[in-house]
Amino acid sequence: MANQVKVSRTNALILRELSLILRDEVKDPAVKTVTVTAVECTNDLSIAKVYVSFMEHNKRSMEALERSKGFIRSKLSKTLPLRKCPELHFVQDESIQYGNHIDELLANLHKK
Repeated sequence: MANQVKVSRTNALILRELSLILRDEVKDPAVKTVTVTAVECTNDLSIAKVYVSFMEHNKRSMEALERSKGFIRSKLSKTLPLRKCPELHFVQDESIQYGNHIDELLANLHKK
């Protein structure tokens, strides 16, 4: 139980710090449209799956994020109170598009 609390606190901390790093310190304009929606760490805090969404998604944005991964991780390691910074795995969050699709389907049902 105590480990779950530590993992959830670390998830929230990583989400906050990653958002600040992406907003303030990464200079690539393709990364400026990134929003971190969620973070899920493994129980041993060695890997963090970072869910991101883009205002204007294109393949270049995700590639720019992957290129910046080392810089982001080094900045993150300076702010986290952990001995070892988790490895970052960026995953595109499809939930917003899925929610929009469901809303569209429901609107079409109401029209009929």
